[in-house]
Amino acid sequence: MDIYSNKLPIIILIILVGVFAWQLMSNDNNNPRIDSETCELYVVDSQFGGKKYLDEYDSKCLDFKNLNP
Repeated sequence: MDIYSNKLPIIILIILVGVFAWQLMSNDNNNPRIDSETCELYVVDSQFGGKKYLDEYDSKCLDFKNLNP
């Protein structure tokens, strides 16, 4: 396949869309997330559809919040 071919951009686009779709499908709700206001870690509880806080804080988020009062 020639690098100047018209098919190459289409193939690259299909690969990128496939990788993006795979990332969306493999996103697990049990991974801890960071609350942007309090910097507290939480997971989404599938039983009642709400946030379950873990009583842990992200140090990088807290450092960033301290820099921007």
